[in-house]
Amino acid sequence: MSIPDPRTTDRKGWMGLLARARPARLADLLAAPLPAHSMLRTPEIGTVMVRGRVSATGAPFNLGEMTVTRCALRLDGGAIGHAHVQGRDRDHARRAAIVDALMQTGQAGRIRERVLEPLAAEETARRSARAEKAAATRVEFFTLVRGEDR
Repeated sequence: MSIPDPRTTDRKGWMGLLARARPARLADLLAAPLPAHSMLRTPEIGTVMVRGRVSATGAPFNLGEMTVTRCALRLDGGAIGHAHVQGRDRDHARRAAIVDALMQTGQAGRIRERVLEPLAAEETARRSARAEKAAATRVEFFTLVRGEDR
């Protein structure tokens, strides 16, 4: 069994966080002016097939298509950033790619503190609120033992 590379798992984590972030919030956290960059792949809108699986061991099946926007760019310092985000928001994909590139530079600590940590905290709060709302509707079933059933 191989040990996961922390650089890869960290990047996977922040790219997922950026993809799930609300576009307006990412724009607030990474406000203009954006760092100088050149586009390797301008934001393109397309579709991907989403696959599902019944339980953990079931056979995969095609669930349907989802619209995504992808982008790749290079900062003037040479760092390359990529992004795939759900929907048709080109600016969201560009900002996510910029953050990905910045996280590969000496500015990673500052970007983590100013952009990624607030996004992670907000995502955790949203998930907790959703879990609490679902827990409020949970029904507890129990069985009563009757005297003649003994």
